[in-house]
Amino acid sequence: MLPLDGLCRGAEAALAKDPSMALVIAVTTRAIFNLEEEHKLYLEKGKEEYTRHQQANQDKPLPPGTAFAFIQAVQYVNKKILESNPEERDLFDILVLSNNSPESGVRIVNSAKHYGLEISKFCFVSDEDSTQYLKSHGVKLFLSADRTDVCNALQRGVSAALVFQQEVQAPSTPLRVVFDGDAVLFSDETDQIFQEQGLEGAVQYERAMEAVPIGEGPLKAFAMHLGKIRKKFGQEKSPIRTYLVTARSGRDMGIRAIKTLREWGLPIDEAFFMDGAPKGPILAQIQPHIFFDDGLHNIQGAQNVGVPSAWVPSCC
Repeated sequence: MLPLDGLCRGAEAALAKDPSMALVIAVTTRAIFNLEEEHKLYLEKGKEEYTRHQQANQDKPLPPGTAFAFIQAVQYVNKKILESNPEERDLFDILVLSNNSPESGVRIVNSAKHYGLEISKFCFVSDEDSTQYLKSHGVKLFLSADRTDVCNALQRGVSAALVFQQEVQAPSTPLRVVFDGDAVLFSDETDQIFQEQGLEGAVQYERAMEAVPIGEGPLKAFAMHLGKIRKKFGQEKSPIRTYLVTARSGRDMGIRAIKTLREWGLPIDEAFFMDGAPKGPILAQIQPHIFFDDGLHNIQGAQNVGVPSAWVPSCC
């Protein structure tokens, strides 16, 4: 149960979803909306001044943030699912999880309504570690602009990533999601071998382990549920496309990755084995709604070409 200074409420106009069936995605307010000016005000002048500002501007919609286009595309997928089967319950369900007080949260709800976002729940937990509520809501993916929140979520066993505020152009549908391989979809076991023994040691390890699936990475659970929804559609008509863009060499280290995806039953529409080459150019061509990677240099490369990116920290 939320404390008295917290509030969890549903949006009246949003379609009710079954959290036991849905793919629940939690986003913080600074991930879905651009609150950089407001956050600066909070840091410089404190909570009371921030709350007064939000109340005074409660009818002024906030500009979209980095995860906004991703949430819009998820909403588009729900529309297509329900067009195919109006009784379907295996949908995306969006939860806004915020450290805003309920008093300053009105602007968040009004902004979501302004943009027509089908958000089912808003949870305002003032001065609390909001990640403690993720599992009780059945969250499969958590996106935040705060590294501490992301690390707390990962430590609680929830797929999570850190979004950096950037100017992004809303890509067209379908929903396009790009995953890195090692330390994102897969475990970091091969990365550790590489750090200890170099490239040749990592290649030898991969050859020796080719028949053994790679361990699970922090975003595997989310990717699997996404793949489950993806399988509801034929490949040509699917409103979801998924990609693997990895620094692995296809010749020396790609086979084990492909066999692992096959063993998991995880469908990937396109896979790019970059052999260490920059990922920015291929990401610019794909134009994903979100790109997950554990390397900050890859995140920077994606941001340089205007791709919404989310960092999955390998150590917290």
